[in-house]
Amino acid sequence: MDKILITGAGGQLGTELTHMLAQVYGKKAILATDLSPEAEEKLEEIPFQTLDVMDQSSFASLIHKEKVTQIYHLAAILSATGENHPQKAWRLNMGSLLTVLELAREKPLQKIYWPSSIAVFGPNTPRHNTPQSCIQDPQTVYGISKQAGERWCSYYHLKYGVDVRSLRYPGLIGAKSLPGGGTTDYAVEIYHKALEGQPYTCFLKKDQELPMMYMPDAIKATLSLMEADASQIHIRSSYNISAMSITPDQVYQSILAHLPGFEISYEPDYRQAIAENWPCSIDDSKAREDWGWKPSFDLPRMTEDILYHLPHYFPHLHELPN
Repeated sequence: MDKILITGAGGQLGTELTHMLAQVYGKKAILATDLSPEAEEKLEEIPFQTLDVMDQSSFASLIHKEKVTQIYHLAAILSATGENHPQKAWRLNMGSLLTVLELAREKPLQKIYWPSSIAVFGPNTPRHNTPQSCIQDPQTVYGISKQAGERWCSYYHLKYGVDVRSLRYPGLIGAKSLPGGGTTDYAVEIYHKALEGQPYTCFLKKDQELPMMYMPDAIKATLSLMEADASQIHIRSSYNISAMSITPDQVYQSILAHLPGFEISYEPDYRQAIAENWPCSIDDSKAREDWGWKPSFDLPRMTEDILYHLPHYFPHLHELPN
């Protein structure tokens, strides 16, 4: 039976992905890990251990002890936080991935999942319908680490046959956890403020278009990729993946349809400069062709769903009026 270890299980992506993996494979098949012991509170009796992914010895020992066959390596410092701590972000993001890849080469690990990001792109990347293969000149330490990580994933597959798989996530919008320091965090924060009955001050310009994805689609894409036969996986760096391209104003307008009194203002900060170097839209045709990717949520459906579900996970928020 597969034993699946998740690092960074308490993060925005990790929380929801861990729950879905437990639902699909059973809780006994899952070992959730995170540097913070408080992450266990989010995981509803899913087996959990604290783990510092920079402690290579403890990491290797845990994999051997638990007979781990798959790793979802989600632990990372995200884009906005990374700019405040660039050396730390590089050491964690790059060092921990290399540890996982080496463990996959040395141990009987069957599959590795590692998330990349649209942060690999930069100012000279085509901004509209960004193709799978194009110029990558990232301008953040997070993007640089993801670009380098993609090359290492491809290398370990070609050189050692490691079955490593990856997606270039756009901005992710989820209902089950708070954002973790990314440039697209506004698209989570705005829904919280709307249900608190408070105005929201957005840190990006109202017309800043970015590729985004609702978390259920991100989970769906991840599991579809990992469940695909290895013969279908033709890209071992990372697949472009997308669902919708939206602006803060469009998100605001979609909320107004449900909460007409909601107010927003705009005070762009350093994250605006990061966003301006990212694509406006993504060409994910390779993922669609190779393993049948297709998103389920557009903006109106996402907004309706997230406004309904948020109060279930954050009881201090007001429920959506009938």
